[in-house]
Amino acid sequence: MHDGNESRNNHGVSVRKRRKGIYILPNLFTLAALFGGFYSVVMAMNGRFDMAAVGVFCAMVLDSLDGRVARMTNTQSAFGEQMDSLSDMVSFGAAPALIAYEWALQGLGKWGWTAAFVYCACAALRLARFNVNTGVVDKRYFQGLPSPAAAALVAGFIWLMTELGVRPGEDSWLSWSQITWIMFAFTLYAGLTMVTNVPFYSFKDVQMKKSVPFAAIVLIALVIAVINIHPPIVLFGIFVLYGMSGYGVYAWRKAKGQHSSVISTSTDEPEERGLHK
Repeated sequence: MHDGNESRNNHGVSVRKRRKGIYILPNLFTLAALFGGFYSVVMAMNGRFDMAAVGVFCAMVLDSLDGRVARMTNTQSAFGEQMDSLSDMVSFGAAPALIAYEWALQGLGKWGWTAAFVYCACAALRLARFNVNTGVVDKRYFQGLPSPAAAALVAGFIWLMTELGVRPGEDSWLSWSQITWIMFAFTLYAGLTMVTNVPFYSFKDVQMKKSVPFAAIVLIALVIAVINIHPPIVLFGIFVLYGMSGYGVYAWRKAKGQHSSVISTSTDEPEERGLHK
């Protein structure tokens, strides 16, 4: 005999069905990342733009952990994937757009909210494309700038300016009008780069379980020390370099005559051909 939770395979052996449910641990990280995005919007509404930017960076760290935790604990699920995408849309799509608008873009009138909407729409398009192209994209690269890095460009600039004493509406070492247009440019650049086919290194081929030379640990310690010197400047600089690196990789692949797209070029699945560019 077998209960309602068991079935028999082709060989007649009783197999217990896996109960359907929601795994708590990885989804706790996802919810925490979602809270980071929500917290950022609330802080921006209260004029605490430094804390709003920090909230986005905290969401980035938590977002990078939920998938790793799910894989390490074998708790991946379709629910978790959908939850992660929705969380990303809030934390790295809507939140940075709203923070940028509240901080500077609203002073540009229609140009301002248009830039904020373009960023938000591009984040949604990028996440949707990522979900449908997961099986055909080269795992070593992202197709377009990943949404957390795009959010870091926007939020990082606001965090840096706030730390340097720039206040909304006030002239400092740059006029507020100049800073507003720089914010406009960063927002559009980050948004549009998300929906390009430019390849950005994903770091997914870095094996955390493999042993590394002692020098690698020393280098990591040095990087942490450098970040602690002045986090806003160092982190913003890192993400600016990363945000431009994709175009460097694109130009390098073109110069070597390699295929510039990171979509798989296998002939086993001819329906993929329309994705290449």
